[in-house]
Amino acid sequence: MRAVADPFVVPGPSGVSIRDRLRGLTPHDDEVLRLLGAYAGSLASRDLAARCRDGLGHSNETWAARKRELTAVSSSRWAGSITRATHDQWALARRGQAAHLDSLDTGIRTTRHRLSLPIGEKGTKRAPGGYRSRQEWFAKSRRLATLEDRHAAVAADYVSGRVRVARGGRKLLNTRHHLAAANLTEAQWRERWEAARRFLSADGESGKRYGNETIRVTPDGGISIKLPAALAEHANARHGRYVLAAQVCFPHRGAEWRDRVEADRAIAYRLHYDTRRGRWYLDASWTRPVVRTMPLDAARAAGMVGVDTNADHFATWRLDPHGNPLGDPRRFFYDLTGTADHRDAQIRHAITRLLHWAKQCGVAAIAIEDLDFTAETTREKHGRRKRFRRLISGMPTGKLRARLVSMAAETGLAIVATDPAYTSQWGAQHWQKPLATPHRKTTRHDSAAVAIGRRALGHPIRRRTPPPRAYQSDLHGHRSAQAPPDIRRREETRRPVTERAPRVPSPNRERTRATSRASNTVRDARSDQHWVQDPLLVT
Repeated sequence: MRAVADPFVVPGPSGVSIRDRLRGLTPHDDEVLRLLGAYAGSLASRDLAARCRDGLGHSNETWAARKRELTAVSSSRWAGSITRATHDQWALARRGQAAHLDSLDTGIRTTRHRLSLPIGEKGTKRAPGGYRSRQEWFAKSRRLATLEDRHAAVAADYVSGRVRVARGGRKLLNTRHHLAAANLTEAQWRERWEAARRFLSADGESGKRYGNETIRVTPDGGISIKLPAALAEHANARHGRYVLAAQVCFPHRGAEWRDRVEADRAIAYRLHYDTRRGRWYLDASWTRPVVRTMPLDAARAAGMVGVDTNADHFATWRLDPHGNPLGDPRRFFYDLTGTADHRDAQIRHAITRLLHWAKQCGVAAIAIEDLDFTAETTREKHGRRKRFRRLISGMPTGKLRARLVSMAAETGLAIVATDPAYTSQWGAQHWQKPLATPHRKTTRHDSAAVAIGRRALGHPIRRRTPPPRAYQSDLHGHRSAQAPPDIRRREETRRPVTERAPRVPSPNRERTRATSRASNTVRDARSDQHWVQDPLLVT
């Protein structure tokens, strides 16, 4: 058994992003936005190539040199936004390269382990077994050589600082060779490719007018853009600015955004075009001060809601501060099939229902597992279990955690992350059967939710162990009768069953069984009178 980490309160979100559609754009506005995005996108591509050539030799001097080159053909603010986006993209590619190395390491270790076992040996829950046949063993030996070659190539790139990045996305780039499978024409693909490579982002500056000098949005929703010198001929306002005919209002968080704009606080803006809908959108984002999370003791004070994440639903159960399940379990279903937008909407809807129910319960926190399936998604560990690997890979653990934290912060709920070790196994062992009733069937996921909640509350998952048989009663008999302190002889045991008074029949009820008078007389005498020993007779 591995060590179980302590639960902790997840920090709140550090930023906010909102979006609104640009309505009322003229054809000339659309043309100017396309020209500006293409021009700034070419500068961003050139800067990204220079950053990739620098590799690990990057320094403040090389950064300043690249920014000076971009400033000469655009402006200092456009150059700052482009270089910052370039560094973020390079850092993201670097993290992806490290994750790819970890995946290859896991696959190599698992394959070597299975090749070292005899053919046909069965595996355990903690480690896979040997391969089924000699043919599969031979194929996996060649697979091991392939993985080792890939690992060596990626490791060499990582050591040298070389990353491979495609502006616009590698997936969309590869789609160009499979247009028929993607149900796209060349013109449709070209439109998506150009839209993905445009650069229309500007960082905010506190103290400047309305918080951004490059893409300025007034409190009433008016938008103006500072054009580079190469596109100054398209300006329709003073100082080389272009004012769009469209306006924005930001229905979501509009009051918070308007407060920042009127206070001249920094706000970053991004313009992008949705090719499927044919619409332009404006994103506004800003950072927040570090949100002080709720202390763990305060989160546990009113109980907690344990949540078990599954492939198609959240299994939840409410627990009191002592770890006892209250009420009935609840399940919030979602469908992860279809497009990415559909899956994202399903996740948001399920989280919204979960948060509303948690607020109705009166708890202050939600307990969830700190899931990470990085080592579980490799096909070398689970072999031919493609359905199981697809199930694990389809669970949106990263997006789910980010959305749950951000949405819970708006409702005033804290998120407590727990170690996922043995929650399903121990929950089913200790809680599935005791919580089942004739009218309620407790599933393994419901019991796992109880286990997660108890671990977040600081209690052990298992139920309290009963004492030995001799300590459950007075040496396998009945315990002493509990009496108030003012009752005399309260320390004594209860009267035997033979000394209890008999049930007296009703005088109006007919007797159905004849008994002798002597027998009744003796029974009444024994029950109504105290037994006193007669003195001995002297004869």
